[in-house]
Amino acid sequence: MHIPTFVALDFETADYYRDSACAVGVVKVKGTRLIHEEVRLIRPPRKSFRFSYLHGITWADVEDQPVFRNAWLALRPVFEDVDFLAAHNASFDRSVLNTCCELARIRPPDQDIICTRQLARRVWGIYPTNLPAVCSSLDLPLDHHDPLSDARACALVIIRALKEGATIDYE
Repeated sequence: MHIPTFVALDFETADYYRDSACAVGVVKVKGTRLIHEEVRLIRPPRKSFRFSYLHGITWADVEDQPVFRNAWLALRPVFEDVDFLAAHNASFDRSVLNTCCELARIRPPDQDIICTRQLARRVWGIYPTNLPAVCSSLDLPLDHHDPLSDARACALVIIRALKEGATIDYE
């Protein structure tokens, strides 16, 4: 039986635009073991921060940090030899990743992204399926909008599903 390796990720954005990643948390998992955790602050292309009230990140926190291209290239080794990616509300994180990669002229990872929001609905019938509700239902720790905590929670949702015998469809 193949033991999957995956990376759970979570982006925080500065404003309403998908190119405004200001932080990313990544958690690499082999089977059911967390083997690597990392968070990177990113300097977005604009100084305007609309979501500091959610994640606490401000321009002052990121003005001396690498732009997306440099932050992502430093993270790239984490994504080697993984079967799939995971994110809660994956369409958001995929759109941030794709937009930022496109503007940075780098290729995004080509692995499928498993959405733990959809997984929580399918496996446990959890509603609502925002990350705090899913973590509360599954008794998982969460410091919401902290990118590393959100990525770790996402990884733990996948691990719980795997331990309970759920099918994770990835190519």
